[in-house]
Amino acid sequence: MKNILFLLLLAAGASVSLACKNYFGNPHTTPVAPKVVPAASGDLRVEPPNWWTGMVHNRVEVLVRREGLAAYEVRLGEAKGVTLEKVVRGDSPNYLFLTLNIAAGAPQQKVPFVFTHPNGANSFVHEYPIWNRNPDVKAQGLDSRDVVYLIMPDRFANGDPSNDNVPGMLDGLARDSLTGRHGGDLKGVLDRLDYLKDLGITAIWLNPELENDQKEASYHGYAITDLYRIDRRLGSNELYRDLVRACHDRGIKMVRDVVPNHIGIHHYWMNDLPFKDWVNVWPEMTTTSFRAPTLVDPYASAYDKKRFSDGWFVPSMPDLNQRNPHLANYLIQQAIWWVEYSGLDAFRIDTYTYSDQGFMSRFCKEIREEYPAMHLFGEIWEYALTVQGFFADNQPMARAKFDSNQPGVVDFQVCFAIQEALKREQGWTEGATRIYYTLAQDYFYEDPTRNVVMLDNHDMTRFFSVVGENMNKFKSGIAFLLTTRGIPQLYYATEILGTGLEAPSHGNIRKDFPGGWPGDPVDKFTAAGRTPQENEAFDFVRTLLRYRNATPALQTGNLMQFVPEDGVYTYFRYDAGKTIMVLLNTANAERLVDTRRFAERMQGFGRARDVVTGQELPNLAKLYVERNSPLVLELLR
Repeated sequence: MKNILFLLLLAAGASVSLACKNYFGNPHTTPVAPKVVPAASGDLRVEPPNWWTGMVHNRVEVLVRREGLAAYEVRLGEAKGVTLEKVVRGDSPNYLFLTLNIAAGAPQQKVPFVFTHPNGANSFVHEYPIWNRNPDVKAQGLDSRDVVYLIMPDRFANGDPSNDNVPGMLDGLARDSLTGRHGGDLKGVLDRLDYLKDLGITAIWLNPELENDQKEASYHGYAITDLYRIDRRLGSNELYRDLVRACHDRGIKMVRDVVPNHIGIHHYWMNDLPFKDWVNVWPEMTTTSFRAPTLVDPYASAYDKKRFSDGWFVPSMPDLNQRNPHLANYLIQQAIWWVEYSGLDAFRIDTYTYSDQGFMSRFCKEIREEYPAMHLFGEIWEYALTVQGFFADNQPMARAKFDSNQPGVVDFQVCFAIQEALKREQGWTEGATRIYYTLAQDYFYEDPTRNVVMLDNHDMTRFFSVVGENMNKFKSGIAFLLTTRGIPQLYYATEILGTGLEAPSHGNIRKDFPGGWPGDPVDKFTAAGRTPQENEAFDFVRTLLRYRNATPALQTGNLMQFVPEDGVYTYFRYDAGKTIMVLLNTANAERLVDTRRFAERMQGFGRARDVVTGQELPNLAKLYVERNSPLVLELLR
């Protein structure tokens, strides 16, 4: 009975239109919308909606859904350089999976899928577009020369109030609710690109923009109900592509937040699973244990491993079973499709460890085969560096015939270390010493500079709140973030001292950016709208960002750190051109630091310039650092 009730629960939810999609415009030509004969287009779904010539992935498995479709025979009509290799019927009578082989020299064309019913009635044709490859800039990747700005689109800026409510969608505007939709959209991001460019940002990471047609909390984007459609309350596929192009025109890259682990309960699949094992189903609702160490624990039980990987993240987010080969193909293809269609440069991979790891290794490998420069970095929210580092590419410690093929990770360990250093007095391993111990373990990575470092993100208490709204500690965190190794990531509104605790609601840490909405009483995108303290923070962030962008030593230079003493953590970033010295005084008292023990890095330098104030220091024998404050110096001869 529990089995039956649970399956009925899975089937619950609003019906999703199976209309043939006409929102996938060819970026290079003006295509004729795919036609279905006879006029039954309203009940056909085809995904991916098109493919391209000249791809490394020249075999594409097309999911086709229509009521009773499995009873049909399929062949191709006239097609040049395209063959139908295989037809697979799903467990549901409504799905076919068609594998196309697209020869290297195949021209742009529409390939006719001819569907013939055994009784001869209701036969029809679908014209499947094969386009020439997108010539736009794409898949540039990320590296330590970049600075990423994380935006939750619903909470950043409302550029188009006309899409605040969309008829037929389950969740409407509720700006007075912390977990409601507030109306921010892609147009709002597009309108603020010059603000971000001026700040010094070189890449944008948006929380998922795909359709989340959920009954509640649909604003955050992580319960996707259509993997090929931008949420209409945020914009359209075409607008998303325009946003990416506008970013590229300004020298800003675009990072997509991909979610291979789960979908939203109102995804159309949940009314009609293509295969019985398309999602991980338990006898009764079972959530994940959230214990990723089970994947590396040599003593872990099979139950604990399965519970972690196959349990649902929350009841409204069904857990996908990537061991199903057709689902695996689907997820990889839709990721590639979005890069080719819109010009994406990198993927942040949500809940990376929760997916099947054999699949994730294949996912990363195939994305990088298609786009060798593409950067991938996964969310590994764990509390041990050995667990986090296990999932990085070519991890140099011994492992059991497994390689993630993932170039970098979100470096939670560094985040936890700097937060602790600014909140706790130095001990043998605590406080400032924790930063030292964390970075001392960088041997665990093939290349730690590919990791994304941060002070907070969309799931964590805001950094300014973490440090008790202490401006000096805020500056220390920013100074560390923009001068340590790796790819720094700023969460939106950090530069204007955004605050918020993650409890009791994540809505507290995802508040609207003041000035992003028509009628807002203040506009903190402008200096006139900010308080003196907010302008002090903004100017500090922008000054360091711009300096970093102009200083290769802080981007790709070497790092040398010294064991913290008296609460002061000192390190150097250097190359043949410049040497930058950073002192973080985490103590609640001023310090006069004797520099003799740093001689190996300071030899030949007799003076320095304060990077933030521009003030010159003529004598480096002893350096004064205010309590809970940073000092960032460019050493001069």
